[in-house]
Amino acid sequence: MKTIVIVISGRGSNMEAIVRAAIPGVRIAAVVSNRPQAKGLAFAAEHGIATAVVDHTAYADRETFDAALAEVIDSHSPDLVVLAGFMRVLSEGFVRRYEGRLLNIHPSLLPSFPGLHTHRRALEAGVRIHGATVHFVTPALDCGPVVIQAAVPVLDDDDEERLAARVLAAEHRIYPQAVRWFVEGRIRVVGNRVEVLGAAQAAAALIVPALESAS
Repeated sequence: MKTIVIVISGRGSNMEAIVRAAIPGVRIAAVVSNRPQAKGLAFAAEHGIATAVVDHTAYADRETFDAALAEVIDSHSPDLVVLAGFMRVLSEGFVRRYEGRLLNIHPSLLPSFPGLHTHRRALEAGVRIHGATVHFVTPALDCGPVVIQAAVPVLDDDDEERLAARVLAAEHRIYPQAVRWFVEGRIRVVGNRVEVLGAAQAAAALIVPALESAS
């Protein structure tokens, strides 16, 4: 049994997807938020998952907040820490503390469009394929080794809202898959590349439906 802690800032829809996936061999020890009003906390509590709040506004700087957040996370002795819509840039010390066991999901096909406003930037750039990426977190923002990606089409009549909804649906497929691979011990990081034992068939099954949704 592997223990995970999920960290959110808002609704936590990716957290919900992971909870609903009921991944064998996974115990979700806690859901932690930096915002007291995060809607995802209620969902977690309703599903019998412990919750905690570490309000970033109560701390003078990023390092002090990160230390308090780490203390809460470490109280659960997690094998994996999952960032699911956590809207804070983490300090290098925090990232190094969980190196190799800290996952994040980003709403673009990294390395394209790191940072914020990914859907707007994808539309402005005129790309035909957009998507989502699950990656290990490193001190460089949105640059960690990629575990899995899902591609979605950019349609001619898309606006940010429609494109974001299509990408979010893809996120809900690939994040539980990435967690499953991790807890099954199927992930190996070699340099800045992730190797996943037996991943090709599973990855194709996730990506193809997203592409076919344009037909």
